[in-house]
Amino acid sequence: MRLTPGVLYVVATPIGNLSDASQRSLDTLKGVDVIACEDTRTTRTLLARHGIAAPAVALHEHNERRAAAALVAALREGKSVALVSDAGTPALSDPGAWLVAEAHRAGIRVSPVPGPSAAAAAVSVSGFPAERFLFCGFLPAARGARRKALQALDLPWPLVLYEAPHRMAATLEDLREKFGDSREILVGRELTKKFDEVARLPLGEAPAWLAARAERGNGEFVLVLAPGVDEKRASLDPEAVLAVLLEALAPSEAARLAARITGAPKNELYRKALES
Repeated sequence: MRLTPGVLYVVATPIGNLSDASQRSLDTLKGVDVIACEDTRTTRTLLARHGIAAPAVALHEHNERRAAAALVAALREGKSVALVSDAGTPALSDPGAWLVAEAHRAGIRVSPVPGPSAAAAAVSVSGFPAERFLFCGFLPAARGARRKALQALDLPWPLVLYEAPHRMAATLEDLREKFGDSREILVGRELTKKFDEVARLPLGEAPAWLAARAERGNGEFVLVLAPGVDEKRASLDPEAVLAVLLEALAPSEAARLAARITGAPKNELYRKALES
């Protein structure tokens, strides 16, 4: 694979299982002049697995601006650079956004090499309606700030959170307090790794699930909170809205708009539209 000189490649890497690396991502990492890593020790495990010897430099939250300046200078000289994080897609709750922004400001081409994302993986196995979802990354570590942040997040679409293991119990309690015991949540732990777990359950049962096994005190967590109910939309009859729209629109467009207005599943509304 021949890479274009002077390009910043933003490369997604496995979130756990090293076999999830795409052939294109590996070819890119083999072909660049330098790899900018959140933690060079972590990335070298992936590189060694696939026999990749490209030089690696650290780019993390403590040195990102300084490291970005040097990398942009290298890109201007025609070097090709790959940006990776420890796991998943760079710059999503991970370092890298400053480097990407600086590259854009310098007129440097930025090219994504997409792949694994813990957020997308968790939403895909949640079973919650996901025409749209809100990615919030990590909530504030301080409890008061975390509770304040949750006040603005009762929304009619799924909410995706990352959380550290030592804060999981407190975060679950804060979620219960804000959203109630009956709201469902998808808990993903150590996704794609050997002992990964996925559990969808009411918030009221989540603390007991967490405490049931000692190993659940460790690992990486992704949470997907079920969408809240928009009271105004909940009062609308989706089929009645659909019937009105069908008077002027084709079934596909009527179903799309009825779903947007009422929050009902678009596919179900489309089926009903075809039956009308």
